[in-house]
Amino acid sequence: MEQEQDLFQVSLSTNSSSAAPQPGRRPICENCTRPNPVCICHKLPAQPIEITTQIIILHHPHEAQHKLSTTPILTKCLTNTTALVGRRLRRGNSPLLDQSPPSAIYLFPSTQTSPAVNLSQLKDRDTPKVLIVFDATWKHAKEMVSASEGYLGKFAKRVCLDFDENEIGGSIYDSDLILRKEPFGGCVSTMEAVARTLRVLEPNGPEIEAGLIGVLREMVRLQASFLKPMKPRPKLLKKQKKKNVENECGS
Repeated sequence: MEQEQDLFQVSLSTNSSSAAPQPGRRPICENCTRPNPVCICHKLPAQPIEITTQIIILHHPHEAQHKLSTTPILTKCLTNTTALVGRRLRRGNSPLLDQSPPSAIYLFPSTQTSPAVNLSQLKDRDTPKVLIVFDATWKHAKEMVSASEGYLGKFAKRVCLDFDENEIGGSIYDSDLILRKEPFGGCVSTMEAVARTLRVLEPNGPEIEAGLIGVLREMVRLQASFLKPMKPRPKLLKKQKKKNVENECGS
């Protein structure tokens, strides 16, 4: 069994100067932690946006090393937002979660064994004080949620956004909000998922969402000039072809 990695809180520098590059490596902005050619500091709010929701982001160790991760940007944009690096949540990871906070939710799509409540179905009285998000590839995120549910099930409710597994995932070239190839239509980055959730949870949700999406659009715009078009995955193409045949037979 793979040995679990200890969780630790991500410490992000607030110095906006660029780090001294190592030989052969691109210079990195110390503030937004992105390569200088795609530095996003000019789009970040002067001060983090005030929110009442407490956000905990579990950041997979592999994802924490990925330059397209939106988690570091989220922690720059919002107050009350903490990123933890690890593969599961358990007691001792977060003092906030160990207090078994009331009305906590964790964001992940529904499955047959673990149904989720749609975000739009939350009642005012159920408005959560704590939002838990998993930042990883979909494969790793499923593993992280599965490993964490024994702990989260004691105090948190599973909530999902709308999605459609029958549609092929988009890319940066057919959606202006997607940074990487997604497994199915409706998948969104961690940053967009948080933005859409805060729109519902926060009193000034639409303004918060607009601010976060504005930053995300700029991230994608900058990155687009450096990425090559991504071809659909063979497995997804086969699935889509089968679906098209079924639709033709049914018409």
